[in-house]
Amino acid sequence: MAIESFRDLIVWQKAIDLFILTVKDVESFPKTRAGFVIQDQLLRAVGSVSANIAEGFGRRGKKEYSYHLGVAKGSAAESVDWYEKVLRLKWLDEKTVKCRFELLDEIRKMLNSLISKIGFSNS
Repeated sequence: MAIESFRDLIVWQKAIDLFILTVKDVESFPKTRAGFVIQDQLLRAVGSVSANIAEGFGRRGKKEYSYHLGVAKGSAAESVDWYEKVLRLKWLDEKTVKCRFELLDEIRKMLNSLISKIGFSNS
């Protein structure tokens, strides 16, 4: 099957799944200033993963595509950081956060593989 759209990419599909899970996760956060700030930051970081995969695919050039996949990897790392903060605040249980870490790690590995297949290094 040829990849005709970013929606055909399994890594993008997994990133969207993670976003949906995160939207549900943040609903339980406290309705405090810190709760709203962390909710916003986590949603932005997780949302940026799929958005950058899509944007890079749409640009079509190897250099631009690779750049945006690298940004998606950075957003995945940022998402891990925010989930770690949420875990330490005890706003989500350890089982849920471990599941998110595993999905983020899988996405990161898939992004690394895709960058390798493109054959353009950001460094």
